[in-house]
Amino acid sequence: MNNTIVLPIVIPIIAGMVMVICKNMIKLQRYLSIAVTLSIGAVAAFLLEQIKREGVQTLYLGGWEAPFGITLVADMFAVLLVLTTALITFCCLCYAFSSIGADREQHYFYPLTLFLMAGVNGSFLTGDIFNLFVFFEVMLVASYVLITLGGTKMQLRESVKYILINMISSSLFLIAIAFLYAMLGTLNMAHLSVRVAQAGQGGLMTAVAFLFLIVFSIKAGLFLFFWLPGPYSAPPTAIAALFASLLTKVGVYGIIRLFSLVFYHEPNVTHLFIGILAAVSMVLGAMGAVAYWDIRRILTYNVVVGVGFILAGFASFTLEGMRGAVYYLLHDMNVKALLFLLGGTIIHLTGTDKLKAMSGLIRLHPQLGWMFFLAALALSGIPPLSGFIGKLFVTTGTFQAGYFWLGGIGLFTGLLVLYSVMKIFMQVFWGYTNYTAETEKGTTKGLLWPLGILTAVVLFLGLGAEALSEYVDLAVAVLSDPRLYVDAVLSSNL
Repeated sequence: MNNTIVLPIVIPIIAGMVMVICKNMIKLQRYLSIAVTLSIGAVAAFLLEQIKREGVQTLYLGGWEAPFGITLVADMFAVLLVLTTALITFCCLCYAFSSIGADREQHYFYPLTLFLMAGVNGSFLTGDIFNLFVFFEVMLVASYVLITLGGTKMQLRESVKYILINMISSSLFLIAIAFLYAMLGTLNMAHLSVRVAQAGQGGLMTAVAFLFLIVFSIKAGLFLFFWLPGPYSAPPTAIAALFASLLTKVGVYGIIRLFSLVFYHEPNVTHLFIGILAAVSMVLGAMGAVAYWDIRRILTYNVVVGVGFILAGFASFTLEGMRGAVYYLLHDMNVKALLFLLGGTIIHLTGTDKLKAMSGLIRLHPQLGWMFFLAALALSGIPPLSGFIGKLFVTTGTFQAGYFWLGGIGLFTGLLVLYSVMKIFMQVFWGYTNYTAETEKGTTKGLLWPLGILTAVVLFLGLGAEALSEYVDLAVAVLSDPRLYVDAVLSSNL
């Protein structure tokens, strides 16, 4: 057992409770939130090296061994996501120091962010499907408050939609868990893998698998993304960046984990359907990104395209495709946080999100302009930036699986994504400008350095991909061979 695994969950919860008590001590909350994200990053880095040496790590809470007790499982895939979550949360919190406003800080912004982080980390690390539901709810409850924090008319309107959709998906999640428990008598994911392999994935089991797919598709914004653009455009920039980079990715993680560990026996049915949903999401998301002329909408529709592309690689169910899915997932989390923060900074400076009301901003803010340019190229998969490696592997994997239509759609929508983000760059930063330092609505003071960190990470994920390849390969090894996960969790009971 490895007690370190629980720290990414426990540390933010304890720190968040301390912050609630110290409501008016804003400086303490700032320092403590940064210390928490840095400590979780250090724990994740430690776990990465330990998993690299020793394999998948487990923790049986209360000493109750799987499948009878609650189990936390740290494999390479989960811990890479925990490390990325810590980095993104750190940058969003640093950005929030200069942008979120005193009123939101006094109304529990920092503890709510840490509670959200605890829910995200718990979702990645749990080895029990019911506790996956619990951590989802921890994450969602925090997000319900964060999306309304500030109480603007747009926030309140969009929060109703957001909360209603997530309540429906959570109800379906519970129903799916109840069906699964009634059929197999267990909720431990490693034990579920063994039971499904023994019983066979027949028609009824596949129907339950599709019910889980509907649940996670709603949460990830896969095909059923009609609810996503509004709520992700409503909150302040730092919160919107957290939502875009983390919340949908927890849904993506749920699909990848469940359909590589439990429901992997009928890939010509389940994974083909995931591929079809991914293709439709990429096309519709790209159409939305091309059609709109306001920054928030363009970026939120690109979230949908990214989710579709990640799951296109997974749907191929080849080693190359899954390698690409992992690479692209790490890239997409970082680049979406960066783009949302950059977009929010542009709106902060100009006082509008309408592209046709802006121009020539690069004359006053060259660093901001070139960071956006690099992020736009990375999002589109232009070499040698971070999106290229994942896009190459995903496309290769889909072609190897014979899904030429899926790989082709991914490449075509990549061109539309490039057009949509370069439309922002050309309209906002190029041309003449009437803006001066005196007429701008805001300032970049305190905002650029967290953007610089994320830009550096985007560059590293592309130029330093070889340094990451060993960790990604270990993550893919567990996703492609469920026995590695099962043996680590159930070794004492096999």
